[in-house]
Amino acid sequence: MSSTFNKADYVKKDLPPLLTKLAYGLTAIGLILVVLAYLTDHTRSAYNNVVLLMFLISIGLGSLFLVAIEYLGGAVWSTPFRRIAEFLAAILLIVPIVSIPIFFNLHELYHWMHHEAVVNDPVLKGKEAYLNLKFFTIRVVAFFSIWILFYYFITNNSKKQDSTGDVKLTKVNTKLSAIFIPVFAVTLTFSAIDWMMSLEAHWFSTMFGVYYFAGIFLGGIAFITVLLVYLNEKGNLVKGLVPDHYYSFGVFMFGFVNFWAYIAFSQYMLIWYANLPEETIWFIHRWEGSWVAVSLIIIFVHFVIPFFALVSQGSKTNAPKLKFMAIWILIAHYIDLYWIVLPVYSPKGAVFGWIEFGFMILGFGLALLVFVLKAKNNNLIPVGDPKLQRGIDFRL
Repeated sequence: MSSTFNKADYVKKDLPPLLTKLAYGLTAIGLILVVLAYLTDHTRSAYNNVVLLMFLISIGLGSLFLVAIEYLGGAVWSTPFRRIAEFLAAILLIVPIVSIPIFFNLHELYHWMHHEAVVNDPVLKGKEAYLNLKFFTIRVVAFFSIWILFYYFITNNSKKQDSTGDVKLTKVNTKLSAIFIPVFAVTLTFSAIDWMMSLEAHWFSTMFGVYYFAGIFLGGIAFITVLLVYLNEKGNLVKGLVPDHYYSFGVFMFGFVNFWAYIAFSQYMLIWYANLPEETIWFIHRWEGSWVAVSLIIIFVHFVIPFFALVSQGSKTNAPKLKFMAIWILIAHYIDLYWIVLPVYSPKGAVFGWIEFGFMILGFGLALLVFVLKAKNNNLIPVGDPKLQRGIDFRL
């Protein structure tokens, strides 16, 4: 039986104290460890900073992408949860700050920053028009600015609708979303190339942008799933939500676990089949020393285990299992980014210690903290959205 939503009866509830304490605690511990890491080994820390940056971009940009496809597709089922995605998209506001330490270490991170290397290397010389400090900085500033502008306009219209109930704001956001989707595709691809693929500038893959997109979508949907299940269990969301509402989130996670595996295998298979030295070297580095173990772990942690855990229909509506697997996928996504970046720093073998752990803690802490700060002063439910009642009434 559906529950009728009455905007006048909606009273904003405080977030569960545990969530707030966790957000501040993880951020504080992470910041302390990261500062100590930079004081101890700033080169290793800079590589981990790249992982942290790409993780936060994936959560923020992935959440904004989910908001955009809801508007563009006219989706109803996701409306009661859209505000969670909007709050997480605010991570894009802190992404420029997180990137600052990387800019102080560009010369150590990126071989194409070395003038003498470019002069003596025909491959790097051929890519100099794209891989140079000035153009790199322009792209970074442009991409961050574009993401933040789309975030501001889309979420501002959504919040404005809470008080006005103006249906035209939905139409405006639908148009903005239609513009954002292709811009999103281009900017995320070039961001993946700039920050990660150019760490090994001789290597290239035309599928790398799609590979990162799969991670972006998984990261965004997984973080939203953790929060919506937890907040609904604590009674912070609108009444009338049932396990059926979780189903689509489970489907998305299951579907994109498979999509990520398909893209990862396709990229590997095509490079293996072509057997070109400039392409195969990237994978060879990740099959040497203890990196072999990390490569095998990713296959199981990022694909095999989530596949079997989410394959049944019941698992997609089981709140405890869904919450656990969403956290599992987030950790797997972080490990995947670590596997992409850190072999450049330590090609002979995997390194994982308190430095890597500190950056991981900070990543999760910052994402939670942004959500808590945004939720503190705004409705957790888009109370003015005309699709809200139909979203509450959604059943399989």
